[in-house]
Amino acid sequence: MSTANPYSKTAPSRADVDAMAGVTVVEFGTDWCGFCQGAQPVIGEAFGFHPGTRHLKIEDGPGRALGRSFKVKLGPTLIFMRDGVEVARVVRPTGVAEIEEGFVAVG
Repeated sequence: MSTANPYSKTAPSRADVDAMAGVTVVEFGTDWCGFCQGAQPVIGEAFGFHPGTRHLKIEDGPGRALGRSFKVKLGPTLIFMRDGVEVARVVRPTGVAEIEEGFVAVG
């Protein structure tokens, strides 16, 4: 089973992500990960309250430079950034409230 909106196998460079203005949420995971699949309804619901937020879904795993640069260990991991700076992180969310804390942190 794969997610409705699959993780991208290609990733921007860390410099490109760091240069993004405004709010960006980078979600790391894989389409075959059970935790990632299970979190998709909660992630989708949370993003429904924040339409227009830049959301990058990036496939992560061994040798994936972008995930390694953020020291991602588990999927899914959501990195909340404002103007290229990480301000919050949510790992393996199980509820909308956890993700909402990240949105509050980025303002």
